Amino acid sequence: MTDFVGRRRELKELREDIARTGLDTLSGRKAKAPRARVLLVAGRPGSGRTALAEAFVREVADDYPDGVFRTRLTTPGGETVATERAVRGLLEGLGQPTPPGAGEDELSSVLRSALDGRRVILLVDDAADPQQVDALLPDTPECLVVVTAEGPLTGIPDVRPCTLGGLDTPSAVAMLAQHIGDTRVTADPRAAETLAEECGGQPAAICLAGGWLAAHPKASVSDVAKQLHDMPPGTSGPLGRAFRLVYESLPQPAQRTLRLLPLAPAGVLDSHTASALAGCSVAAAQSTLEDFAGLGLVRHDRDGLFLLPGCLAPFLQALLQAKERPAEVQLARARMLERTVRLLHSCRAMAEEDEDAAREKLDGLPRALRFADRRAAATWLDTRLPALSAAASLAVADGALDTLARRLVAALVRALAEHRGTAESAPELYGLHRLVLDVAERRDLHREQAAALLNLGDLDAETGRTQEALERYRAALDAGRAANDPYATGRAMESVGGAYQELADWHRASDWFRRALSQALARGERADEARLYGRLGNVHTYAGRYGDALRSWRAAAAGYRKLADVPGRAKALSEMARIQEYAGRPEESLHTCREAVELARRAGDLRLQAALQVRLADTLDRLGDPAAARLHRSAADRLLGDDPAACEIRSDSD
Repeated sequence: MTDFVGRRRELKELREDIARTGLDTLSGRKAKAPRARVLLVAGRPGSGRTALAEAFVREVADDYPDGVFRTRLTTPGGETVATERAVRGLLEGLGQPTPPGAGEDELSSVLRSALDGRRVILLVDDAADPQQVDALLPDTPECLVVVTAEGPLTGIPDVRPCTLGGLDTPSAVAMLAQHIGDTRVTADPRAAETLAEECGGQPAAICLAGGWLAAHPKASVSDVAKQLHDMPPGTSGPLGRAFRLVYESLPQPAQRTLRLLPLAPAGVLDSHTASALAGCSVAAAQSTLEDFAGLGLVRHDRDGLFLLPGCLAPFLQALLQAKERPAEVQLARARMLERTVRLLHSCRAMAEEDEDAAREKLDGLPRALRFADRRAAATWLDTRLPALSAAASLAVADGALDTLARRLVAALVRALAEHRGTAESAPELYGLHRLVLDVAERRDLHREQAAALLNLGDLDAETGRTQEALERYRAALDAGRAANDPYATGRAMESVGGAYQELADWHRASDWFRRALSQALARGERADEARLYGRLGNVHTYAGRYGDALRSWRAAAAGYRKLADVPGRAKALSEMARIQEYAGRPEESLHTCREAVELARRAGDLRLQAALQVRLADTLDRLGDPAAARLHRSAADRLLGDDPAACEIRSDSD
């Protein structure tokens, strides 16, 4: 990356604007609440607005010891980034968990709470909508927000704008010298100034012209200036002329590769993406990307990635539409998605603990698609996740590649679950399940629709959105019935019952559990029968119907006995003992509890044994036998120490 040149006046003004009296205060208005100071760097794409913002942030970073956090609100292709994704990215950088499926307002509130009491800089790049920026603003004046955009941020109070034009000639020449060296500039300083003027002082145009000159050491600066000057008037400004100069000098294969780069999701590129798009080897693609970076056509990013500059996207899109047939574009996109699916399979395989199982999953994959170890695979997944998520969204939105889209989403879900776990991956998984639902609804795939709705309902339930979960489960039941899928319908009915249980609607909860139980009984699904009897027993207990609760738990215990599930039977008997105690039958409770202790001992479940010993002690206290009660409490202490939380009994159906 070249050193930043010029813009000293703008940098000085931005620094002074941090402490300057707010515009609202000067006009006699007052903002509704103290907020972070917002500085705007406005300029057309290619004006160097992001470079200026980054240079300014580096200068003032020491004044904000809690760090610099970045987000981008527009993709290089011009699509607006969803506000929820931008906020989630910032929260992830702050180390804050985010609830899956949360809306913009909830996420913004979480972000503001996370920033409360901190001194940070938020660098918001390429903002297209002031409302997006407003959702990110901290409610603390100790923070600083630096925004880059093409125009003003209407509606956000007290914004300090810094509007960029072209670089002055000395700065433009200095930037050119960074690419071609001082010698060529010194040899013909007038030609260097002329070239800077032909580039309109635009940093992106100077970067392209300088990159071309660096790749052609025998070419003169004056010849390049003349070529730019002689281009037809219809070419789109200095940046368009500089881009045309570079593009037309490329060999045909490189031109085609460049034209296909806008298909890369989120403008993120690596050798595999370029290889798949162009249909060339990974090594050739890497070499081509390095050449493009030298010419200023792409930018180096962290982790060996490349980024497509947003200012060049319109030119590349125009070339893509003019030069490539739709069928070829679709084929290139399909190759890229297929390569991504295979990389995700390889990534998931590296999470296997069993080396033989991992080797079996990797069998048949080319060496270029394999990772060195689990850490390398996890790092790849982390660094590519924004691009992978964008790839899934674009594939689903395309509509013509639904089979590939479904495979991609499934592979990404599995890779995330293996490397991060379902709990940590829940925010990403929520969005992926919604994509599955979109495809399933479009294609009338009722079984997949039911599965997606059940997964979304589970995530809603886990985050306390019980009413939303209930609606998802009911929709899943309809889809399961349409697919004639007994597993989906049974699971949906049980989940509807669980949602009503969470809402304390005991009557509806027991009704839905009975429906699920009837189906399980009809199909002879014994494990489901035992579990559902237990869930019915819980609901009856909460409703105070102890007779019904005892019958349900007794049936559950019988079911676990038939299954030879000793731990399940022990837990069912422990619940029976609890209900007998609630019903005022301590002697029966004592007998049942002792039977449960023996089963827990056979199962080797120390935690359950300890909990049952405590329950026995409580029952003996009520029966007037404190000495025996002390013996059982001592036994519980010996099993698990003095942690009282370890002695809490929870059934699987809770």
